[in-house]
Amino acid sequence: MEPITPTAYGNISKSNFRPVLFTAACVVFIGMFLYYFYSPAGFKIGPEQPIPFSHRLHAGVKEIQCQFCHPYVGYSNHPGIPPVEKCLYCHNYIIPKHPEILKEHEYFNANSPVPWVKVNYLAEHVVFNHQRHIRSEIECRECHGEVQKKDRLQGVEFKMGFCVECHRKKKANLDCWLACHN
Repeated sequence: MEPITPTAYGNISKSNFRPVLFTAACVVFIGMFLYYFYSPAGFKIGPEQPIPFSHRLHAGVKEIQCQFCHPYVGYSNHPGIPPVEKCLYCHNYIIPKHPEILKEHEYFNANSPVPWVKVNYLAEHVVFNHQRHIRSEIECRECHGEVQKKDRLQGVEFKMGFCVECHRKKKANLDCWLACHN
């Protein structure tokens, strides 16, 4: 058996270059096709909610401030999901007979909260104080993104690195126990 020399090996790889490149391109194309074809509906746009709610329409087009629907954010660690009464504050007068608004009335009449699907997650051992951030005039979009451009929120799982990076950038408190883990 004759040993393969670098020159001979180079010739072998050159002769196989096109078929290998073609095979690799096919594998990539098939992988992309399968990824996009079999991705579940709503994969990139967030979970479906019991009543379709568009942040794009409410916060974007109508320019409703975040704190109108999330009033607890200014004085609580939890911004809170708006109660159905908050929705009906406007929707008793604006498109009150729309089928989705009628669902809100059903929840209200049953004295039951709308079972919204949570989209933002924070580790259980972290205490995030929205109030401190609002007082520091940090815009909601700095953490939550451009929600006014989205119909459905994909949501975020907030990790410590995200917060630390922002605190360093703003020269804010980095003492873990005083700032977040208390």
